[in-house]
Amino acid sequence: MGLLDNLKAKLSPAKDKVSDLAQQHGGKISTGIDKAAKAVDEKTKGKYSDRIQTGTGKAKGAMDRLAHKDDPAGTTPSGGTTPPPETPPPPTT
Repeated sequence: MGLLDNLKAKLSPAKDKVSDLAQQHGGKISTGIDKAAKAVDEKTKGKYSDRIQTGTGKAKGAMDRLAHKDDPAGTTPSGGTTPPPETPPPPTT
């Protein structure tokens, strides 16, 4: 058994716990991501809005992948597909 195999075996319980937490608190995490993105966008006065939206989408996508660990095809338990992450509307200046 190689080093990476040992590391994966030891980290597996932690990944399972993180996945469970992402499933339970996905809405709160998503709201927190949106609030953080809005705060950063306001501080930078919209200069990096496109990058902030991209990062927000990637963060939500990663959280969704963690929450749906048992379903690699990206389908929800109801049989539908996982919706793409929402992007906040562009700020008004």
